[in-house]
Amino acid sequence: MAGGPASLAAARPAALAGVGWFVLAIFCFGVMDAMIKVASADYGTWQIMFFRAAASILPVAVLVHWSGGVSSLRTKRLGSHVLRALVGLAAVYGFFTSFRLMPLADAYAIGFAAPLFMTALSVPVLGEKVGWRRWAAVLVGFAGVMVMLRPGQGVLSLTALVPLAAAFFYSLTMLYVRVLARTETNAAIVFYFLVTLAAVSGVVMLPDWNTPDLAGFALLVAIGLVGGVAQIAFTQAFRLTAPSLLAPFEYTAMLWAVGFGYLLFGDIPDQAIWLGSAIVIASGLYIIHRESRVARGEG
Repeated sequence: MAGGPASLAAARPAALAGVGWFVLAIFCFGVMDAMIKVASADYGTWQIMFFRAAASILPVAVLVHWSGGVSSLRTKRLGSHVLRALVGLAAVYGFFTSFRLMPLADAYAIGFAAPLFMTALSVPVLGEKVGWRRWAAVLVGFAGVMVMLRPGQGVLSLTALVPLAAAFFYSLTMLYVRVLARTETNAAIVFYFLVTLAAVSGVVMLPDWNTPDLAGFALLVAIGLVGGVAQIAFTQAFRLTAPSLLAPFEYTAMLWAVGFGYLLFGDIPDQAIWLGSAIVIASGLYIIHRESRVARGEG
């Protein structure tokens, strides 16, 4: 039948391959985050961040090679790269800390607020115009966040603010990336982020350094290697496919968070997390839909 799945596959093989790379990246990030939660029982957040960055440089070297070698790292905006990396460092620290404090699925669900922050921040940071429909979706999405934060429940609510703050810094990082991507290669953006992350965390971790045994060292290095592979798959996906097509698949992360959380830690999300995440995801998908229509000039 014309226009069916077979014809779509024939007409858009690159786009479909991009979706495959993206789903692989989300899975690898899920594996990495589960390992981070395991490692956080014995190692501090800064030490885990250092290994995440340092060990990732090896697989990311493959990305640099694919992008044209060392010449792809040339930049006249080193200061902008460092600023972006410092904001990203705050996001990484927040997410890694939240994995230690709460179930993976809870941290992921609250972290899904990032697209809401991105929409709101795109006005002052990028000067973009956001219509009333997207503003309404942002407000509905934050209502879903409030359901998950459980106002008035004290410590749990304060703990839940950690991934929310991480989502804010992550959204700010993505806006910086949008600006940098106008003149910089993906390889340069990733490389300078990892170098900055490794340098800062390598210094800050020293007072609380815990020398790992062989198994611990293997776990810490695996976190970085899997994260690097995820970054390569992530970059390859965006090279092949439009962001508007990939964005909805980011929510498959919730499947891995729930699965790994249950299998490894016995965690089961409660009703507030399911309800709130459903509201946030629906709002995020609507924002993605509206942004794609605006990009096509459909209003």
